Amino acid sequence: MQFDFYKYQGTGNDFIIIDNRKEFFPKNNAELISLLCDRKFGIGADGLLLLENNTNVHFSMIYYNKDGNLGSMCGNGGRCIVHFANYLGIIKYKTVFKAIDGLHEATIKGEIISLKMKDISTIEVFENHVFIDTGSPHHVQMVNNLKSYNVKKEGARIRNDRYGKVGANINFIEHFEKNIFAIRTYERGVENETLSCGTGVTAVAVALFETGKIKSKEVILKTEGGLLTIWLNKTTSGYNEIFLEGPAKMVYKGKWK
Repeated sequence: MQFDFYKYQGTGNDFIIIDNRKEFFPKNNAELISLLCDRKFGIGADGLLLLENNTNVHFSMIYYNKDGNLGSMCGNGGRCIVHFANYLGIIKYKTVFKAIDGLHEATIKGEIISLKMKDISTIEVFENHVFIDTGSPHHVQMVNNLKSYNVKKEGARIRNDRYGKVGANINFIEHFEKNIFAIRTYERGVENETLSCGTGVTAVAVALFETGKIKSKEVILKTEGGLLTIWLNKTTSGYNEIFLEGPAKMVYKGKWK
């Protein structure tokens, strides 16, 4: 099997993207997807994205975790595939596309992609953490000394002990400066720390606002791969008009044989 692929990254969260409008890719082949994402024997990525035709909107995004299984919503992947759709000439500066959690709007300004996330109505606040579903399930927890924190060990423990087989993404945060918070994320499916997580920073921004740690509608999150900005609006029933904004870049393109 031979096909073209494109390697993308959004603040260090990297993806293989394939133009599957002709529906040639074997989507049920988890072994192949896992191989493609393998950093030793394949291309290497945190996940794989397929861009497909959709008769109602500009395109559909299908996201697979690094383990080869169909994933939930991916915010950085969504920003990267918007950049890719622009590269293919499918869109110009605005788009509406379908993901697993519904429709998403996005705008493009150079390499900066602003992606509208789903509205949030359910926020579970516990004594030491907050749980929010932003298209993917997220556990948000404040810690000290984030830079030296063992994210892989503690993330894996919470992901498995608290959330079981289905799992959740585990976000550890610490105040950095002014309205900027640092974040490190353990992602299910990858089963390791990633340099950035779009749905994760969205969950963190909402959790910080909900618990009164910030009052600004603009929240800047310092991920290991760079800065992401969240814009949000508090309503009587939750949050809407949530936008995830940051860079998305094509790293290279190639051919898989």
